[in-house]
Amino acid sequence: MLPSEIDDDAIEAMVVDALERLPAAFRERLGSVAIVVEDEASPAQLATVGASGLFGLYQGVPRTRLSADASPAPSKITIFRGPLLRANPRSDALAAAVAETVYHEIGHHFGISDERLLELKRGSH
Repeated sequence: MLPSEIDDDAIEAMVVDALERLPAAFRERLGSVAIVVEDEASPAQLATVGASGLFGLYQGVPRTRLSADASPAPSKITIFRGPLLRANPRSDALAAAVAETVYHEIGHHFGISDERLLELKRGSH
């Protein structure tokens, strides 16, 4: 599949595939999380994390910061099609990058920092 043939439906299918591969214990705790695909991050979205570009963005209150009596607050994970396509022109690489981005942003939903996610990716404990 050529990058020009990869539309939002294809990216969304990659997101769904990544979600289906999550262990059930994690999938079951994503009920309040909206996962959307957008073309590019807005200047406001980039400013929230001080980045010049993003593959994905988590917006919400991590589960670790909810009080015991608080109901889950709605959260949103945005996957950015344009940057992912530009960085991963082959469909197999794109699918892997989409999955990694989805898992990274879900990690933030569960309160895991960027630093810890990087450690986990490297295999450090």
